[in-house]
Amino acid sequence: MLVREVMTSPVITIRRTDPVRRAVRALHAADITTAPVLDEAGRLAGIVSEMDLLRGEFQRDPRASARAVLGHGGRVPLRVEEVMTPEVVTVTETTDVVTLIDLMVCKRIKSVPVVRDGRVVGMVSRRDLLTMLARPDEELRTDVISALSEQYPGGPSWDVVVRDGVAELRGHYGEHADQIADLLARTVPGIIRVRHLDG
Repeated sequence: MLVREVMTSPVITIRRTDPVRRAVRALHAADITTAPVLDEAGRLAGIVSEMDLLRGEFQRDPRASARAVLGHGGRVPLRVEEVMTPEVVTVTETTDVVTLIDLMVCKRIKSVPVVRDGRVVGMVSRRDLLTMLARPDEELRTDVISALSEQYPGGPSWDVVVRDGVAELRGHYGEHADQIADLLARTVPGIIRVRHLDG
């Protein structure tokens, strides 16, 4: 499965010169946890998360402590560029989802921008991946059958069963045709394994 099959597009983006409060409202309104930050030319300049935006936004409540809370603490960040992360892990539309997951695990990140020629064209999050895995087996089966029918409109025809995202193709129509069928089934978003059974 490729990133382009699971990414969200178009993307909610933030400008690095945007006020922090505007970015907070944008993430909240879109119900997202992270957004790419663009420079004046519309190119990727960083990434900002909920946690970045929370930094410095709250002061200590005097009711929470017996001691008096004096002063206002440190300077409150005003612009997104003050709180964003400038080093961004990115992928392309043709990155394999397995590679993406490895990046997310190794870098401990939840969302990754998808870029083409330096421009953000999508965003993929752990939620996007879970949504793909949550697709019903019957829906996956229909998509596998459609993919096979498109490649082989006049046959052959495999019996397709999908259980928990695993596609089972039953029938043998020659090694080459069977291999193509297995590859086609693997390209269906949400299919995690393919088994080919004889008979």
